[in-house]
Amino acid sequence: MKSVLIIGAGQFGCHIAKVMSELNCEIMAVDRNESSVNAILPYVTNAQIGDGTNTEFLHSLGVSNYDVCIVSIGDNFQSSLEATALLKECGAPLVISRASNDVQEKFLLRNGADEVVYPEKQSAKRIAVKFSSDAILDFIELDSEYSIYEMAMPKDWIGKTLIQLDIRRKHNINIISIKQNGKVIVPHGETVMEEDDVLYVIGDMKALRKCFKI
Repeated sequence: MKSVLIIGAGQFGCHIAKVMSELNCEIMAVDRNESSVNAILPYVTNAQIGDGTNTEFLHSLGVSNYDVCIVSIGDNFQSSLEATALLKECGAPLVISRASNDVQEKFLLRNGADEVVYPEKQSAKRIAVKFSSDAILDFIELDSEYSIYEMAMPKDWIGKTLIQLDIRRKHNINIISIKQNGKVIVPHGETVMEEDDVLYVIGDMKALRKCFKI
């Protein structure tokens, strides 16, 4: 069970707390606003009204004992930056901070954040890619080049095997799994493509567009 400290109990912090509580994490939440603290209480182990930019208060929380510290302050970047830097100074082993733009991301990384989440940018890219083609059902970005894509089955692939399609050699794309008849399977060379199959492929967008004729 991982222990998590969340600084900022707004909507973003509440969403994180809800999911992490379902994953059996032990969560402490902190916010200056009493109503925000009350709102997050159902999803956390404990919550306190307090200032995440106050060194003494952070020390009192024992931040070095948490596996992960998440700064989810969304409406005051100065406070987010201060909380990030102070968490590191107080010995937090892993600090994840929220940014709202590229400049904030840069400063947070420079001031102690081990990782920065940028919900608006990440959501915008996901929506743009997903709805750019009927063939793309969803995707998970792995890095700046490669992603895992959930793809609809091309009509001209139906009835053919992976050996016949030879996708890896032709397009440098790997089919890592297939959802067939409601079950996810790891395909082999003789797996036959069926009409309602969903493909999970890994590759870059340029190769994907060429392979699926997008």
